[in-house]
Amino acid sequence: MMRKLLSSGFCGCAFYGFALALLASAAVAEELPVRKAGLWEMKIVRPGAKLPDMTMQHCTDPTTDKEMNNSVSPLAKQICSKQDVVKTATGYVSDSVCTVSGVSMTTHAEIVGDFNSGYTVTSKSHSDKGPTGAPLDTTTTIEAKWVGACKPDQKPGDIVMPGGFKLNVKDAEKLKGLIPPPKAN
Repeated sequence: MMRKLLSSGFCGCAFYGFALALLASAAVAEELPVRKAGLWEMKIVRPGAKLPDMTMQHCTDPTTDKEMNNSVSPLAKQICSKQDVVKTATGYVSDSVCTVSGVSMTTHAEIVGDFNSGYTVTSKSHSDKGPTGAPLDTTTTIEAKWVGACKPDQKPGDIVMPGGFKLNVKDAEKLKGLIPPPKAN
């Protein structure tokens, strides 16, 4: 199940937990602001999806947010042929085209709110091949809110997933074996 969650996250251009990092790394014309240091709760909602809604917590600081952007950026550059982020009157808009394991996904995301108390990322994605082999259209919403200081047992970069699974984004190299590498086109 964890492999499926992690794989799904990267197939969806990281819209499971690492959404902000991937969007920020995609910023060529615009960079997203760094989030306020502390504990962020991120609720991922996918109406009509077979996977249940997911809530995770992310302990962060400015250095970790920048490092996360830098560590995700090489992956994004490998798998995404288009990565545009534009500042709008209400926030940011991101458009990307990415291919993972031979499956192409086009995503349009709108980011509204602020990076001090809360923001929402609403993305609409089209995949040329879903789990059944047919094209798949999905909508994902990430509702992120700052909940205060990190817990005493947390350090910047810690992400606590459903079921208590905990990882630190600085240890992402350890996950390489769990996530299938992109196939050459």
